[in-house]
Amino acid sequence: MIKKIYITSILATSLALSAQTQMTSAAGTPVNGDKESLTLGDNGPVLLEDVHLIEKLQHFSRERIPERVMHPRGTGAQGYFITTTDISYLTKAKIFKEVNKKTPVLVRFSSVIHSKGSPETARDPRGFAIKFYTEEGNWDLVGNHIPTFFIRDAIKFPDFTHANKPSPITNLQDENRIFDYFSQTPEAIQTLTWLMSDNGTPKSYREMDGFGVNTFKFINDKGDISWIKFHFKSLQGIKNLTAKDVVQVQGKDFNHMTRDLYDNIEAKNFPKWDLYIQVIDHKDIDKYNFNIFDDTKQWFDVEEIKVGTLVLDQIPPNFFQYTESAAFAPSRVVPGIGFSPDKMLQGRNFSYADAQMYRLGKNHQLLPANRPLTKVNNYYIDGAMNFEERTGDINYYPSGQSDLYTEFKQEDKRLLQGYLMRKEIQNPDNFSQAGVLYRGYNQSEKDNLIKNWVANLSKVKDAKVKARMVSFLYKADPEYGTRVGNGLGLQKNDYNK
Repeated sequence: MIKKIYITSILATSLALSAQTQMTSAAGTPVNGDKESLTLGDNGPVLLEDVHLIEKLQHFSRERIPERVMHPRGTGAQGYFITTTDISYLTKAKIFKEVNKKTPVLVRFSSVIHSKGSPETARDPRGFAIKFYTEEGNWDLVGNHIPTFFIRDAIKFPDFTHANKPSPITNLQDENRIFDYFSQTPEAIQTLTWLMSDNGTPKSYREMDGFGVNTFKFINDKGDISWIKFHFKSLQGIKNLTAKDVVQVQGKDFNHMTRDLYDNIEAKNFPKWDLYIQVIDHKDIDKYNFNIFDDTKQWFDVEEIKVGTLVLDQIPPNFFQYTESAAFAPSRVVPGIGFSPDKMLQGRNFSYADAQMYRLGKNHQLLPANRPLTKVNNYYIDGAMNFEERTGDINYYPSGQSDLYTEFKQEDKRLLQGYLMRKEIQNPDNFSQAGVLYRGYNQSEKDNLIKNWVANLSKVKDAKVKARMVSFLYKADPEYGTRVGNGLGLQKNDYNK
C-alpha cells in the first residue's frame, strides 16, 4: 500500500514538472539551478563565473527607479471612456466627435506631497491622471481631486514643493515651514480651504471627483477657439474621512484607498465618473471678475456639459509597468485640444514630460503603459532602452528619400503681442472664492474645517505667521477667520488688519 502511494506521488510530480516552463536568464538561455550559488567544493568560495548569480543580483539592485518628486505614491487602473455627446462644434478632437466611441484609458490616482510609503490617510490632494489611448495618439489629462491649485505661476512650484516636503534638517514635514510659505502666498487660501476640510482625506479613490484644474483650449474645424475646464463627477458619490476617522482607519489599513479600488474592480463593482466640461467663448474672457486662466479660481457661474463616462474595469497585470512606469504629462494633447495662457499649465507642459524623461529615460514612451495605439513615425533615435526596430538610412528631415511629411496649419488665429514682463495677474482676488466655499459647507463640515486648521496652526511657533494665516481666512469670511482665531487664542486685532 505504501509503495503504491509512493509510485503515484512520483508520477504526479513528473507530470507536474512536464507542464512547467523552463527558467531562463535575461538572454533567454536555460538557467542551471537557482537555489544555490556555484562554489568550489562544500565550503569553498562562490565563483565569479556563476553568471546567473551575478545577473540575478544585478537585476535585484536595480529594481527601483527614482521616485517621483511629486505624486510619488500611486495606484493604477485600466478601463475605457465612452463619449456621450458630440461636441465637434467645439473641438476637432476625434475622441469627442462620435457618440458611443469607446477609448481605452489608464488612470493613475496618487498623493501629491507624501512619499511612496506614506499612509493613504494622509491629508493631501489626490492626483487624478488619465491617459486616453485615442486614434490620434495619446492624450493625457493630468489633474487633482480638488478643482484649484495653491499657486498660479509655475515659477513658484519648486518653492511650494520644498516648503511642503520634509525639512532638509530633520526629514520631517514641518508646519512651521509650510505656513511660513503660505503666509506669503495668499492665493492659496481657496485651495487650502478645500484641503483643510474633510475633502483633504477622501474615503476612497472611487468616491472622489477629478478635475483638470488648469484651463485648456478647444479648437474646432473652422479654427474657432474656446476655453475649457474638465470635471469628472463620481457616480459613487463623494465620501470623506474626518480627522477622527483617519486615526481609526490608519490603525487598521494604511493602504485603504488602493485596497478599496482593487477589491471593487475584482468584485465587478466598476467605478464610474461622468466627464463634464465648462466652456467660455474666447470673446467672453473679459466678462468675469477674475482671470479665467488663473488656476486658483473656479468657474462658479459657468454651466457644466456632460460629454462622456469613464469606467475602470481592470486591475493592471503588473504594478511596476502600469503604475510606477506610467508617465503622464499635460503637454500630450491631440489635435483639437490645446493650451491656455495659464502660467501653471505653461510650466507643467515642460516640467512633467521632463520629469518622466529623467525618471524613465528618453525612450519611456515605448514602455507598455505609455505606448500609443497609433503607429509612431519620427526620427528620434538611439538612447538607452530603445527597443524599437529601426531600419533604413534616412533618420533626418527634410529628405528627398523620406516617406514622412508634416505641415504647419494655423489653428489659433489670435494676434498675440506685448512687452516682456514679470507681473502678477490683474485682479488676483485671493479670498472671495474661499469665502464662497466656506459658506457652502454644512455646519458639521465647517466644524471639522475649523478643527483641522486649529490643529495644524497650533504647531506653528511664529505668532506673526499664525496671525497672517488667520487674517487671510478672515478676509475670505469673517466668521471663518474668527472661529480659527478663537481656537488659537488670538485677539481680533491680531488678524483683523
